[in-house]
Order: sequence, then structure tokens, then C-alpha cells
Amino acid sequence: MKYLIISDIHGSYPCLEQALAFFHQQHCDMLCVLGDILNYGPRNRIPEGIDPQSIAKTLNAMSDEIIAVRGNCDSEVDQMLLDFPIMAEYAIIVDEGKKLFLTHGHIYNEAQLPKGRFDAIFYGHTHLWMLKPSNGSVICNTGSITFPKQQNPPTMVIYDQGTISVYTLEGKLLSKLHC
Repeated sequence: MKYLIISDIHGSYPCLEQALAFFHQQHCDMLCVLGDILNYGPRNRIPEGIDPQSIAKTLNAMSDEIIAVRGNCDSEVDQMLLDFPIMAEYAIIVDEGKKLFLTHGHIYNEAQLPKGRFDAIFYGHTHLWMLKPSNGSVICNTGSITFPKQQNPPTMVIYDQGTISVYTLEGKLLSKLHC
């Protein structure tokens, strides 16, 4: 399967629309959302095009194609608007023998790895993309499609047959690594 992995939408409908256009253009099978979906969070500015109701409606229409985990800005109220589960702190996907760990990043991250062996660990939360090998695994921070930090562009990731590729929201390839 081919997965588009995004994090930290923070209520920006235009950013989500751009990511979903890429999802369809790349013929992805599943959308993995690593938290902070509807709420922009108290530390962030209000994003351009904030529209949590449209985000919920759009994502609900494709709920069978979504795997999502809870971010630090997601709440039970957010879950009430969404037709797919978002309250788990992590998800594990096994794809063609590769074990993938998906989380938001406020609990598990590069500094606090989950127990067990995974071929790749994906998280967001810091809004800083990163892709690197680490002790037989690959660690990938997807960055944020809405609020990138430190002059980084908005970013998202595709996982396809063991290859992890980081893209800008406009679709420019930034980095690629095989796990």
C-alpha cells in the first residue's frame, strides 16, 4: 500500500486541501494523520483558512481511508466531530513485512522511542521535518503542513514499499530513504 502521512493540520482547510490533492495525484491508498487535526492550539497563531467543520466533513467522507492518532491539541470534542478514531496515542502498521510506528510526537519521538523494534517511526509535533537512519530503524518527523518552524516549508511524507519520501506541500521532493 501507499500511504500519505501528514501531521499538524491545526484547522487549516486550505493546507489540508493541498495535501489531499497530492494524495489523489500520487494515487495513495491510505491517509495517516499524526494528530493536531482541528484545533490550532494555544501556542500557535490562528491559521489561514481555519475551518474545522470543513476539515471534519472532508475527512469524514474518506474515513475508510484514514488511520489517525491523537495529538496534544486533539480532544474528545474533536473526536465527536470525526467519524474515524483519533484518540489512540499510537498506531502500528505492518505493510509487506515492515513494521511502522505512527504517533504524534509529544509522548514518543526521537528522544523517547517506543519499546520494541520498528522498521520506521513516524511522528510530527515539533513542526520540523527530519528523516534519518537510527539503530536499524528510520526515524521520520513529518513536519507540519500548516505551521512549519525554522524557515522550513510545509511538509508531508509518502511511505511506499519500504521507501520514505519527504515532500513539500507543493509536491517537491526534499529527501528519500529506504527502511
